[in-house]
Amino acid sequence: MSTKQKIIEESSELFMRYGIRSVSMNDVASKLGISKKTIYQYFENKDDLVQQITVDFIQKDLAIFNEIREQSSNSIEQLLNFAQYLMEMLRKVSPSLMYDLHKYHKNSWCQMEEVHKQYIYTTIKENIERGQAQDIYRKEMDAEIAARLYMATSYAVMEEDLFPSKEFKKDKVIQEFMHQFIHGWASDKGIELWKEYVAAQQTIEN
Repeated sequence: MSTKQKIIEESSELFMRYGIRSVSMNDVASKLGISKKTIYQYFENKDDLVQQITVDFIQKDLAIFNEIREQSSNSIEQLLNFAQYLMEMLRKVSPSLMYDLHKYHKNSWCQMEEVHKQYIYTTIKENIERGQAQDIYRKEMDAEIAARLYMATSYAVMEEDLFPSKEFKKDKVIQEFMHQFIHGWASDKGIELWKEYVAAQQTIEN
């Protein structure tokens, strides 16, 4: 791993654990056991570091989403695997991370939001059309409208103002989010499949 990539990886871990604003460049240097001068050989400032971490995160995120899509045998399994990945990510992330990114690093926030919005819309629309072809989603559903509704609602799930982490467990919010959409989208065949997956997941967790 190159020095630059190592800085990105270690800084990302610190930001995810403690938020962005509370982590200084001195903290990053100390974590890596290098000088700040070395960091500034690769990054102009903290905002540039955050920007490049965001690009790295987006690339990894999209690669994982593509892998989930390819390995899922049907649309419902794909959505469940998406949700599982998201829950695992949220367990690692400080609630202040998204707030800090949105308030203090606007360009990085907008870049991530734009890429994810377009990707989520495209992926979910494909997921719906695949599910309709598999007879597990309702045939009469408008895939484009449903995908846009999903995209808009998925961002609401992440809003700290709407679902404060002190009051709502993110896992529970995501589970309810999935429950609402699957029951709105699925055919009778799809509902039965959904119940089978949920029961199997509960067995694994217990």
